[in-house]
Amino acid sequence: MNAVITVLGKDTVGILAKVSSECADVGVNIVEVTQSVLQGMFAMIMFVDISGCTVPFAQLSDRLTEAGENMGCKVHVMHEEIFNAMHTI
Repeated sequence: MNAVITVLGKDTVGILAKVSSECADVGVNIVEVTQSVLQGMFAMIMFVDISGCTVPFAQLSDRLTEAGENMGCKVHVMHEEIFNAMHTI
């Protein structure tokens, strides 16, 4: 099972490290990541494998949301099936 994690916010040191650490702490493997800084705004999309996650999906989402709030960023976690359904015509 996979999920998509998006992160948006003012660029600061350690955003990627913090999100990656939160994922590693609960057994989530980062498969792909892309990030960019545009005029001081940080944007990142991560495609992650959640099959080894040691906490329920809702708890993973809550942990990452809280981590984002602590960094002044907006973090959103979406299960791959929902992501695909939203983008299918």
